[in-house]
This record gives sequence, C-alpha cells and structure tokens, in this order.
Amino acid sequence: MTESTVAHRVTRTGILLALMLFAIVPLLSMFTTALAEPGSTPRGLTWPGDPHWHNFVDAWTSANFLALFRSSILIVVGVVPATVVMATAAGYALAQLNVPFGRAIYGLLVVGLTLPFEALITPLYYDLQSMGLLGSRLAIVLPLIGLLMPFGVFWMRAHFLGIEPALTEAAKVDGATGWQTFRRIHLPLATSAWSALAVLFFLASWNQYLLPLVLVDDPAKRTVAGGLGAFQGQHGTDVVLLCAGSLLIMLPSLVIFLIFQRNFVRALMQGAVK
Repeated sequence: MTESTVAHRVTRTGILLALMLFAIVPLLSMFTTALAEPGSTPRGLTWPGDPHWHNFVDAWTSANFLALFRSSILIVVGVVPATVVMATAAGYALAQLNVPFGRAIYGLLVVGLTLPFEALITPLYYDLQSMGLLGSRLAIVLPLIGLLMPFGVFWMRAHFLGIEPALTEAAKVDGATGWQTFRRIHLPLATSAWSALAVLFFLASWNQYLLPLVLVDDPAKRTVAGGLGAFQGQHGTDVVLLCAGSLLIMLPSLVIFLIFQRNFVRALMQGAVK
C-alpha cells in the first residue's frame, strides 16, 4: 500500500468522522438536556446525575402528541402514495415516451423546483378559502402534493433516463404493450428510486411546519412539527420539555430512514455506477 493511498484513506476517514460528529453531537446534547431537571437550563453535553425519564411522558401529555401523531399519519397517507404514483408515471412518460411538448413540461417542473413554499402561502390561503377547504387536512394534503411533484418528477425522470433502451426494445419485440413494459419491466427496476422518493416525501410531509400553521386553525389537525410551535409557545422557557418534545417528533423520521436507508443509498448510487 503506497503512502498516497494511506493518506487518502486517513483523510477520507477523518472527513467522515467529522461529519458524523457534526450530526450526532447536537442529538446527544438534546438527549442529555431532555433528561435534566424540568425547568432547568443545562449547558453542553452534561449527563444529569438524576435522569428524569418522565420528561418524555410530560412532553407527550403537554403537547397532546397522540392527536398530532394521528393527524400527521393521516396527512402522510394522503400525500406520499398519491405523489409517488403520479411522479413515477410522469417521470417515466417524460423519459421514455414521446410526450408532446415534453421538454416544455419538464422545463415548467424545473421552474417549480425554484419556488419556495413561503412565496406561495398567501395565494394558497385565499384559493383554499374560496374552495371551502381552509382549516381541514385537505388544505395541507393537496398543496403538499402539488409542491412535491416537481422534485418527484425530476427524481424519477433521472432514473428512467438511465435505463438501457435495449430493455424497452426487447419488450416490444416480445409483443408487450406500453403499459406492460412499464409495469413488468421498468417499475420493478425502479423500486429503489421510488422507495427512496417515498422516504423523502415522508420526511417532507412529517416535518412540514409552515403550511399547517397557516392553513389550519385547529392544532389537533396539524402535523407534529406544526404542533411544536404551540408547544414552544406554551413552554418557551422550559428547554428540557422542549428538547424532549423535539426528540419525540424526530423519532419516527429516524426509524423510517434507518429501515429504508439501503434503498435510499442504492438510489443515489445508480447514477454513479453503471
């Protein structure tokens, strides 16, 4: 092993360790703070002498997390499947089919990627108000589907562009229709791509804060992240309960990512490895 190879490995390992610490240290700090005495203000990574595990129960009860978790699940179920299905179909059409004005449609979707959620809050508010949906969960689900679609189509189109044309040609030779080619060949090969997209959409829906806060008045119909604003307003000076509540909100996202991390990494690497 040459000196340059050793130096390269040491540098790479050092960078990975630095990034790992950059991500883990804040979580550890939040965890130790959540176990401190209620009402106190801990500093740094100090493990409390008497851990107060009941702080998580107090945070769960105080913020009414049970209702917020139910509401978040309903919102995620309404957003993720519909968006993944439509984005997969649209990405396949723009990549593999001769869609009229396909480039113009794709250009409009790319423009949609540049629009921040904050710039659309005011028109969304009045549009939903005119449709009578303001204050309902549909006021969160429908805008989220539209706002997530540009990225979903961009993601899936990039995947389908990397598919070998010989697969489609072979299916045509065997007499497969366009729908059969998509369902039996391209869709199974895109499992890593659309499952990773589903994880990203889950995180975006679960952690959505601004839309529920503006478009829904009832805190019980918001997401858990939207409910954190009310929790912070009620216990703004109690840093301990605030950290405990934040960890409870983050837990489902961490579990989902750990379960599907292989598909996520595989989808990211498909464009790098032929």
